[in-house]
Amino acid sequence: MFLIKILLPFFILFIGSNSTFAQKIFSVDYASQADVKVFVTKYSSQADLLVFKVDYLSQAKGNDGKWYFVNNKNQADKKIFYCKYVSQADLKIHFVDYKSQAKWKKDEKKHLMF
Repeated sequence: MFLIKILLPFFILFIGSNSTFAQKIFSVDYASQADVKVFVTKYSSQADLLVFKVDYLSQAKGNDGKWYFVNNKNQADKKIFYCKYVSQADLKIHFVDYKSQAKWKKDEKKHLMF
């Protein structure tokens, strides 16, 4: 019983930290401030990731293209910079109109958003 009392808080913290991971995004003004440099494509076929902007943080669980934009960079999981040219970008994204369209098209780039 004593061991359970000691280990239970650590177990809850570990499980909770994994399940609450969200795609909280903040857009920075300079490339040097960014974790990931992104280029927004004109067509979804050109993108590595199809992104849907969600209205609530609770909708942005996981790494599946549902992004919640925060107002403060300290709240963000990832800071992004919008590149003017595709050659400058780490990741090509396309914003979609429906949540069901959000997904990775190129799995080899998934690590950029973890």
